[in-house]
Amino acid sequence: MPVLAAFDVFRFFHAGAAETLALRGVSLAVEAGEMVAVAGPSGSGKSTLIACLAGLDEPDGGYVELLGKCLTRKPEAERARARAASIGVMMQSDNLFPTLTVVDNILLAMRLARRIDLHRIELLLFRMGLLERRDARPHQLSGGELARAGLAVALAAKPAVLLADEPTGEVDARTEASIVRLLHDECTEGTAVLIATHSAAISGEAHRLLQLRDGRIADA
Repeated sequence: MPVLAAFDVFRFFHAGAAETLALRGVSLAVEAGEMVAVAGPSGSGKSTLIACLAGLDEPDGGYVELLGKCLTRKPEAERARARAASIGVMMQSDNLFPTLTVVDNILLAMRLARRIDLHRIELLLFRMGLLERRDARPHQLSGGELARAGLAVALAAKPAVLLADEPTGEVDARTEASIVRLLHDECTEGTAVLIATHSAAISGEAHRLLQLRDGRIADA
């Protein structure tokens, strides 16, 4: 059974009389221990797909299953509990609470999942190169540091599935390589990983690459 699966997912957006077809019948599945990269040009629907898979946005058609249970069209409180327990989510921005330090953002994610592990906090800070920035607040971080801190928060509670939108978009090549190694380590321990990315390095290291174009999977 896949850890995460989407079945014929559609998502439309309206601005006045204009309609944007962001997702057009996307189906996919991610197994435990698998890293799947979703590539495609800007505007192809990658961020919308991540939001729908995480239960942050509701599809207009189709549905998403998490650990064999339907996540779609459930009350927000129920979807939030499922995310806290089983999904690590990193979007392109706003991954950190602005009033909390880096370490407190990580700890909050663990508390929400009821899975506090102080050793893992130190490990994530080390792997993300943030040990010296642990007490910094988001407005004190560079773009690359914000991205790394957001990924640390997403991985804090050892989620069953990690959904990350451009996790290496703001980092240099050396840091990107370190993040790719970390993602492979998480997969080895059983995490299902799906990454929306423009990065050739991540696409090349993924177990599977999906091409998303105009809201459709072009190559599954």
